[in-house]
Amino acid sequence: MNIKPLADRVLIKPTPAEEKTIGGIIIPDTAKEKPLQGTVLAVGNGTKDEEMVLKANDVVLYGKYSGTEVELDGEKYLIMRQSDVLAILA
Repeated sequence: MNIKPLADRVLIKPTPAEEKTIGGIIIPDTAKEKPLQGTVLAVGNGTKDEEMVLKANDVVLYGKYSGTEVELDGEKYLIMRQSDVLAILA
């Protein structure tokens, strides 16, 4: 994969949603919670007003409706601004 985000954008691989069952009932994909955590794969250079704080391999939390979903080679990724990332998990 050769994606290089521009400016203050980052490329994130969302952590897969957990497969939970309730008393043997499998929850369908449409009812699953959207993941709010992922791993940063690539970062842009930042802007003159905002330095890039995130780096590759950071595990981050982001808002529920943040970013733009992109699908490449059957894998789903998110591209979002650094400011849409809420926290870095230690």
